[in-house]
This record gives sequence, structure tokens and C-alpha cells, in this order.
Amino acid sequence: MRATTQPFRPDAPIVAEIAAGAAIVDAAAGTVFLLHQADEDRWCLPKGHVDPGESLATAALREVREETGFERVVLGEEIAEVSYRFYQPKKSANVHKTVVYFLGATDERTPHLESTFDRAAWVPVADAEKQVAYAVDRTVLIAARARLAARTTEER
Repeated sequence: MRATTQPFRPDAPIVAEIAAGAAIVDAAAGTVFLLHQADEDRWCLPKGHVDPGESLATAALREVREETGFERVVLGEEIAEVSYRFYQPKKSANVHKTVVYFLGATDERTPHLESTFDRAAWVPVADAEKQVAYAVDRTVLIAARARLAARTTEER
């Protein structure tokens, strides 16, 4: 498998990108939905670029639907904003990406994955924090777990 990104290069030009996504959770089961990206052999959350004129929430919902095939997705509150940098050879440039994540839910369990993903799983949130490849994804999962815990406390 060939990585589509490389480490940040301080001597290369840089472009900014904004993306949006969601931590899709099953609060009752304490699980979160993860995607496995085939080309980089890594587990991640659904997310993607915000199109011109599109809101963050609209982009997150569209990307979740495109990547997972879930049609009945409900987005809740914004839970995290993360930023990271990398070099993208096909652009011959560094990318400084900012991603805004929402908490999401669906009653669907069987995905219909976009072709860049070869599998998916509903994973206990604590296990998902160990399974994802990047610290920024762990940050989002920790935020999702905290929001779920707060909701449970409020319901008591």
C-alpha cells in the first residue's frame, strides 16, 4: 500500500484546507463507527472537504453519507476542531488542514462504503481511541466519549 501523504516539508509551499466530519456513535451500546482506509492501512472517522458555499454541518453530513452509505444520519453538536499539516505529493505542496467534527447518530448498522474504504466497524469508544492511527482522531474520540458521559450524567 502506498501512502498518499508524506511528512510536512518546511521548504515546500503550503495550502489551507477545511474539512468536516462526525463521530457517529451508538450511545446505548457505547460504540463509535470507524472506517478503514485501504490505501494507507489506517482506521479513521468519516470526514471530507467543505465545498465552496457549504456550511460545516452540511459538509459533515454529506461526507458521512458518501463515505458510509448511511442515509439516516442526525448530526448533533460540534465536539472538536483539529488541525494538522502534511505534504501531498500530487499537489507538490504542504497542506494545513483544519477539520471540524460533530457528534452524530444513526439507527443504521450496515454501511455501504465508498471505494477508498475496505471495511468498517462499530467499536467501543475506549477501544477506538487505541485503534485510530492519529492523535487528532484520538482527540475527537475523547471529546465524543466526554459528551456521551455528560449526557448520561444529565439523564440521571
